[in-house]
Amino acid sequence: MSDVPPEGPAPAPANTERSPRRGMCAAVLSLEAIALGLTTPVMITIADVSTGTAVSVGLGLAVVCLLLAGMLRAEWAYLAGYVVQAAAIALGFVVPVMFGLGVVFAVLWAAADLLGRKIERERAEAWAAYRAQQS
Repeated sequence: MSDVPPEGPAPAPANTERSPRRGMCAAVLSLEAIALGLTTPVMITIADVSTGTAVSVGLGLAVVCLLLAGMLRAEWAYLAGYVVQAAAIALGFVVPVMFGLGVVFAVLWAAADLLGRKIERERAEAWAAYRAQQS
């Protein structure tokens, strides 16, 4: 048996590769968690929302974003991400700047989801073509 490695890098099995879709969507949710958490003091000081309501809405949505970022292995979590985007936009009825910021995060979320799907699809096609060529 020789200690010489085979030519070229060994292809990684498809199930051990990192998901670009999951990574991009998790990044969007993590950044959105910060923005939503920062709406809490704004709701208390500027919008005159009660402290309990502001904390439960602002920090609650931030925690949901962080939890969803960790659950993106399941397909339902991506759908829940779209619900969070709608909630962030709806928060604009309390903090008007969230209409704009919510739309920005919704666009980022949709772009990460759609582009991630495209990258994964093209990666799978490339691996299939590579394996067919090797056979």
